[in-house]
Amino acid sequence: MTTPREQALDIITRYYAAFNKGDYAAIQDLVSDDIAHDVNQGGRRTGKAAFKEFSAHMDKCYAEQLTDMMLMASDCGKLAAAEFVVNGTYKETDSGLPAATGQKYILPAGAFLEIKGGKIARVTTYYNLQDWINQVSKAA
Repeated sequence: MTTPREQALDIITRYYAAFNKGDYAAIQDLVSDDIAHDVNQGGRRTGKAAFKEFSAHMDKCYAEQLTDMMLMASDCGKLAAAEFVVNGTYKETDSGLPAATGQKYILPAGAFLEIKGGKIARVTTYYNLQDWINQVSKAA
């Protein structure tokens, strides 16, 4: 029998595997209809439509692969966390940020997730934005 913790780890493992494949349909299948997405240094976006819009924007501006993944989940399976390294390319200038010229970056990051009803109901992502700005500004 699978424990709630193992179920949560399975869900977030599939979520991040889909992210690394660029499989946004699989990602959408893993999140709840009312997903709360807390963007680093930004506001909360709620619902699948807002999450899908954000994902499309990110895909347009950035190419990212996550490595050195460490996934954790509570025994009850309601809370999970991920720590990883973002290996990226800045493809297209994002509003209010330095100009994109294909700069590469490597950035430690993390996320907190909430699981409800077998779906990801919240993703809160954190990384050091100033570190990212410094990296892409030096590479420009």
